[in-house]
Amino acid sequence: MTSHKIADVLTESLPYIQKFKGKTIVIKYGGNAMVDEDLKSSFARDIVLMKSVGMNPIVVHGGGPQIGKTLEKLGKSTEFVDGMRVTDSETMDVVEMVLGGLVNKEIVNLIHQHGGNSIGLTGKDGRLITAKKLKTQIEPTSEIIDLGHVGQVDQIDISVINLLLQGDFIPVIAPIGVGKDGFSYNINADLVAGAIAESLNAEKLILLTNTEGLLNEEGELVTGLNSITVKKLIDDGTVHGGMLPKINCALSAVENGVERSHIIDGRVSHAVLLEVFTDSGVGTLITRNGK
Repeated sequence: MTSHKIADVLTESLPYIQKFKGKTIVIKYGGNAMVDEDLKSSFARDIVLMKSVGMNPIVVHGGGPQIGKTLEKLGKSTEFVDGMRVTDSETMDVVEMVLGGLVNKEIVNLIHQHGGNSIGLTGKDGRLITAKKLKTQIEPTSEIIDLGHVGQVDQIDISVINLLLQGDFIPVIAPIGVGKDGFSYNINADLVAGAIAESLNAEKLILLTNTEGLLNEEGELVTGLNSITVKKLIDDGTVHGGMLPKINCALSAVENGVERSHIIDGRVSHAVLLEVFTDSGVGTLITRNGK
């Protein structure tokens, strides 16, 4: 890259640095970005850079593939219902070990290697996430399936997050909550990120995926959406399958206090920086007014 192009890039980023200084940005980290070594490194650098220029990034991570590999090594079979892992007590122990231990601390360590200051926690720490048991209905019979220790967010207590932000730390959160029954629950990381973003009235919610974002029938990226346009895209079938819960999560966030939601391609190196610091971005943007 020539010196002129470097200068152009830096100049383009300045208004965004000024605009988002002091703002909270919640990033859901998952997919290829969590398993490819180069992408893992670029993600950590992005987070550290955001913190270095005065933003408050908060990372919420998944870890489904890592859980699957560990269960396989232990000879434990896994059943899925509508994409959700049926989680008995033994499996939940593995989920907590992998998400709250192995994966969480790897992300913390990556951030530290790139000069950041991070603390990892689960939703059980500081009563951050109170969960409730999730039951799902299977169509067309509407049979109710008990998924075991699979949960949904009941309440978010942001006290511990605020404490970490005041201490200039980058929180890294595993999506495990505890119910009023005392049991641990594994919760979808997108939903946890959305709930935390809403509770903090965050500037942005960013969901990393393994796709470019939302694509139309011609395979073109769709962006600049609001609640009206999203609902039309759901009705006409453009939003379907695995993208539907992500879009609903992003939409819920902007309808409940978050300024902007982004669904971006985590397979792109430095995807978070490109979305936050450039005019073009790398994914689908959803706002309340669609601008």
